[in-house]
Order: sequence, then C-alpha cells, then structure tokens
Amino acid sequence: MDSAGFESATKPHAVCIPSPAQSHIGGMLKLAKLLHHKGFHITFVNTEFNHRRLARARGPEFMNGTLSDFQFLTIPDGLPNSDADAIQDISMLCDSAKNYMVHPFGDLVSSLGSDPSVPPVTCIVSDGFMTFTTSPVASKSGIPLIHLFTIPGCALMAMKQLRSLGENGLAPLTDESQLMNGYGNTPIDWIPGMNNMRLRDLPHFFRITGSDHTLFNFIVESIDRTGNATATIVHTFEALESDVLCALSSMIPRVYAIGPLHLRIDRIAQDESFVSKHIECNLLEEHGECLQWLDSKKPMSVIYVNFGSIAFVTHLQLVEFAMGLAKSNQCFLWVLRPDLVKGDTAILPREFVEETKERGFLSGWCPQERVLCHPSIGGFLTHCGWNSTIESLSAGVPMLCWPSFGDQPTICKYICDDWGVGLEIDSDVKRDEVERLVRELMEGETGKKMRSKAMEWKKMAEEGVGEKGSSSLNLDKLLDEVLFK
Repeated sequence: MDSAGFESATKPHAVCIPSPAQSHIGGMLKLAKLLHHKGFHITFVNTEFNHRRLARARGPEFMNGTLSDFQFLTIPDGLPNSDADAIQDISMLCDSAKNYMVHPFGDLVSSLGSDPSVPPVTCIVSDGFMTFTTSPVASKSGIPLIHLFTIPGCALMAMKQLRSLGENGLAPLTDESQLMNGYGNTPIDWIPGMNNMRLRDLPHFFRITGSDHTLFNFIVESIDRTGNATATIVHTFEALESDVLCALSSMIPRVYAIGPLHLRIDRIAQDESFVSKHIECNLLEEHGECLQWLDSKKPMSVIYVNFGSIAFVTHLQLVEFAMGLAKSNQCFLWVLRPDLVKGDTAILPREFVEETKERGFLSGWCPQERVLCHPSIGGFLTHCGWNSTIESLSAGVPMLCWPSFGDQPTICKYICDDWGVGLEIDSDVKRDEVERLVRELMEGETGKKMRSKAMEWKKMAEEGVGEKGSSSLNLDKLLDEVLFK
C-alpha cells in the first residue's frame, strides 16, 4: 500500500509530536516521512524553543518548499528563556511535558479540527515519553493514540522493571558508588525476554537517590501508561530482539517493530513519489567536510568518535579520551560539540593536537548516517544512544561503548554481550584503556570477530526493511489494523 494506491476522498491526518530532544525528533521525523509516503497528511509539532534552533541550524528559510500536506507547527514548553543553543534541563522538560504542554497541545489539535484547509485529524503519533501531554488530548477528542518509542525493545522492557526494583529493595541507591563494589553485579533474573542481566545493566534512572525525584517518577509513570495507546511502535527489528519483543507483545497491546527507520527511508529515497525526502530536523548545523577527509583514508582505517547530542564529559575525561586516541596511533574522526564539556570549553591538550594532526579530523556535528556507511570507517566510539547504535549496526560497524545515562547501560550490555559487536570502556575512563581497546577494535582478533558479526546484523537489518521483511510487513499491518481501519 502506498500513497498512489490509497483511494479515499480525504487523506488520513497524523499529528506527530516527539519528545523535545534531537534523537527523538529525528526518529519521529523518519516515521512521519514514511507515513507521508503512505498517503498521510502530516502535522509535525516541535516546541517553540526547538523550532528556533532549527531555524538557526538550517537557515531561516528551512521550511520554504515544505509540502502543503506536511506542515510544521509549534507549542510552547513553558520553560524559562535560556541560551539559544543550550541543551535544556531534562528534568524540567519532563515536568513540563507532564504538567504544562497538554493545554497548548490540546488547543493545537482543536484548531486543526476547525481548519477546513486540512483533513480531520485521524491519529496522534506521540513519542512514548510525551504521553502525559498527548493521552488526555487523544482521549478527550476520541482520536486514536499511537506511541513511538525511539529506543530498543530491551530498554523499554528494562524501564518497565524500575518499579519492581524499588519493591525488591534494590532502588533507589543511596550512593552510586554502590555499583562499583560488586553490588552492581547483583543478578536481575525476573525480566521477561532478557537474560543474564545485572543491576548495573538497567537504565540509569534507578540510581537516582530520593523516591520523589522528577525524572525517576516521570519514566516509571510514562512506561506505566503504555496501555493507553491503541498501538505501540518500537524502533528496532525482529531479528535483533525477537525474545524481548515477544515478551513486550504479551504486556502491551499491538506492538510493531518497524526499524531501522533510516534504512527504510533509504530504500524508498529513489522513488519519485517520495517527495518528503528533503525535509530534515537537525537542531545542530551539520559539517560535511569530514566526508572529503574520509575519502582520503584506507578502508576500515578510521575510528569514528561521537558522544551524541546531549551527553556531556568532564574536562578530565576529554583529556583521557584524547590522549588514548593519540597513543593508539589510529586515524580518527572526532565530533566535538561546542557544549561537550559541561560548563566549560572543550580545550584539547597541545601535545594531542601536535601528535595527531596528520591522522585525526576534529569536526562539528556531522551527517552521521553517511559517516558510518563510509568505507574508511572501521569502528565507532559511542555513548550507546539508540540512534547511534542502530545506525552502527545497520552499517556493519563494531563499537567501543562508553554509556553515560538513561537507557545507555542496557544498550551497552546488549551491544557487548547479546549482539557481540562491542567492547565496554570503564566509566572511570583512562587513556591506557582507551589506547588498548581502540587498538583491539581496529587491529585485533576480537575486533575482526566483532566486525564480522556486525556485518551479519547489517544483512539482517537490510532484510528486515526489504519488501517482504518483518519491518516492512509490520508497518503495513499497523496501517491496515489501526491507522486505515
């Protein structure tokens, strides 16, 4: 089924609202583009703050040429004014999603219902962590609510256990150092579809001291509300997480795995009817010069380093990573966000700059999907954010893992133990360990085995989005069973 084959006097109309962070916006936009290709009118809702960031990153005319049936609208987030390019406080955003944004969002949906220039809203596609904003509006309006989780199934399932940790006396911690003295290896053996889990492998939120902490409660209560949705989309693919997806399907109504979304987009990008392919929502300005530099390097000779759009490092951690890369004697491409070092400027040691000037490239934000698919990339040093992880798996690139927060410890565990494509760097990062693991990844026997396994996952990801693949069939099932019903 596609837009050409969809016969109806009125287009279905999806209002898509991501959580206000780069990775969530990117995942939701890809889904919105797929739905548009299937015949939907799309209203994509960003916060006013992020809309202004988009205009700065992509130019004030970034919406020029937007299609008549793919519109961007905004709602306020209710937060105090902040620096134009600052990363907003996550706890404050959660509080706003829970207590403030529901009224502006409700007003927006009502205004769409009274606008004769657009089709009636037929569904709300909400980030799973925006349900406090979207569920009341969907319920009041009688509009089907679809959840999109831009995280893997293992992370979603692990987050469903946070309440049980407290009931079993394992959380919250009084001191995070407890995880370092063996307590972190406490087996967690009751999670459906997940094996060999330890306390330290669960999402970071359980480590928060104080049962009234905004972020801990927000995550737990959001996951408790998964049953409010008519259907739930998980950004993964069945071959990667068959056991946990099967378990989730017994707990949440109508679960559909339709990833990797970017591969699905790539498959239809050459189709002349895919008219939304030019629409992008990057909050950071992209720098493409690194691609020309990569062209000059040998196949699989460069390690790519990027800690994502919102993770921070300390100045000491920055120095240890830098000197470890320098001592490894490997070529590297390192993305350095201006705010990577929290509360400080990312200043690299002079000896690092001098020692690596012939084999290193320091870049601003880059087109990551294109970088990971470049033949010169042989490995990825990552914070284990899910977008980065699924893009790396889809490109057949093994990883060095340095999880920071959120669901990243769970994703790291799966990368290293279940999927066999990664090695973990200790949270207390040291240059000697960075040097050793970079060498092992790029030159060692373990690195070769991981690269071979990564290529197997790449093949399975591509099969999943093929015409008869599980993700493609699941998207069609979602359309037939829910959205076009």
